[in-house]
Order: sequence, then C-alpha cells, then structure tokens
Amino acid sequence: MNEHTEPGSVQGTLLTPSDTGHQPGTTGPNPPAAGPGTRAGAVWHGGPMHAYDRFSTFYDAVMDDPEPRANRVIEWIDRYSPEARSLLELGCGTGSILARLTTVPSLTGLDRSSEMLALARAKVPDARLVEGDMASFSLGERFDVVICVFDSLNHLMDFGDWRSMFAAVHEHLADGGLFIFDVNTVGELRRLGDEPPWVYDFDEGTAIIDVEFAEDASSHGISLWDIRVFEHQGDSRYELHHEQIGELGVPLPLIRAALATEFTLLEESNEVGDLPTEDSIKAHFVLRRPTK
Repeated sequence: MNEHTEPGSVQGTLLTPSDTGHQPGTTGPNPPAAGPGTRAGAVWHGGPMHAYDRFSTFYDAVMDDPEPRANRVIEWIDRYSPEARSLLELGCGTGSILARLTTVPSLTGLDRSSEMLALARAKVPDARLVEGDMASFSLGERFDVVICVFDSLNHLMDFGDWRSMFAAVHEHLADGGLFIFDVNTVGELRRLGDEPPWVYDFDEGTAIIDVEFAEDASSHGISLWDIRVFEHQGDSRYELHHEQIGELGVPLPLIRAALATEFTLLEESNEVGDLPTEDSIKAHFVLRRPTK
C-alpha cells in the first residue's frame, strides 16, 4: 500500500477490503452505499488551492446541479441590468456557471486552482480565465456584473477577507454595475454539523462528507468539512483522496453592514424567495454600485 500524507490531507491511499477490514456497503474506510438518511449534493466550493487541484477531477461529479443557480443569476441580470455586456465570476471553478451565462457577451472567471481553470477552458473557451485570489485581486478593468455563487465566499475563513473582497468588487464594477453573491447562513452550517455524515455515489466512486461546527464569541459559525473521495480502481479496490476544508458563517447583520458603505441593496432572499434569516439555508444578495 502506497501512501503520501500532508497535514490535513491524505492522498493516493489504495484500499482493498483486506487492507481495511471492511466490506463495501459498511461504515468504514471502504465507501458505504448511499441509502436512507444519506445526503447527496453540495460539497466543497472553496478552500486551499492544493485541495482544489487534487479534487478537480471529481468536482463536477459531486457538485449540486448548477442550472438553478445560473438561472437565478440570469433572472437578476435581466431584471436589474439587461444591457450588461461583461461579467466576472469569482471562484469560477470548472466554469459550470459561466458556461450557462450565454446572454452576456464577455465573460471572465477567476479561481485559485490552475486545475479547475484547465477544466473551465474546455467549457467556456471564449472566456478570459485568470488564476488569482478572490480576496485580493486586480484585473485592470471594470465589469457590468460581478458574481460569486455556490457559497464560495464562505470559504474565506477571516471576515477581513470578506471585506477585502467586497472592496475589490467595488473597484472592478462599472458605475451602476451589479454584485450578485450567495452564502451559507450560520444556521445552515450549524444544521450540517448536526447531521450524520452523508454519502454520494458517482460514476468514478463515492464521496463521504462529515461536517463539524462550532461558534465563536462573535457568533461566527466555523465549520470543518471532512471530505473523503473513494475513487474506484476496479473490482473492490478504491483510492482514497482525503481533504479537510473550512467554511465561515457570518451573521447577516454583519454582512449587510460591510456592504452598506459601498453598495445599494436591490434584493435579498433566501432559497425560496423570502427574506433570509439566520435559519435560512442560503442568503442571496443583489447589489448595485451607485452611479457617481
């Protein structure tokens, strides 16, 4: 058995039932089959660059369906900026959202992972794709729309980085431009921490995700996502890819206050279109940079 380890990660461990003492379908190092009580869908959308490089191969297979999120972005652009000609996506990943925003002529994506961007180039070959940090970036141009979806913002683990990103977005928006983003609420991260690990089967293997949650003195929610992807190698052999990735949940009043000095709030909603609360799953924000 060949194993390479780093702090917080395990990469390239090849497992068989005889290695682990477990059989497929049981809880343990081998991937259990999905069943009642397991949860499929969203996994990591941020985190350290090396984590994304390693998981880029599996990213699309275990992500939520991007279509509803892209449709929501399109709806807001049509409502508030129908003449938009340029758009920047922060944390664009493999380009699944950008590829669906076909009504905007000029698309730019920014992501920390070169491997993710390589996959994005195949989906949106006409887009400008930039390797960079969404907490602090300078692209030398302004855009009609800037978006940050799939709760990518939560993966900035210091609220100071959220403020830094808001300032960079302001600098990169044209006067009257739109800023659209979503976050997991503190309540959602707390719920995920209370749930048992969930299992998601996909063509190349199985992902097992366990979330731990804690709350600090500022009522920020800190969650740690323990992600294990078992890549099927044939027969009953699996290669284990393991990473731990954090999310920061910030109370909604603090988010609103950080935005208020630079942006005008146009719309705020939860996952079903109502006003978001700390117990919502998602909080969606649509803002405008005021015209000078």
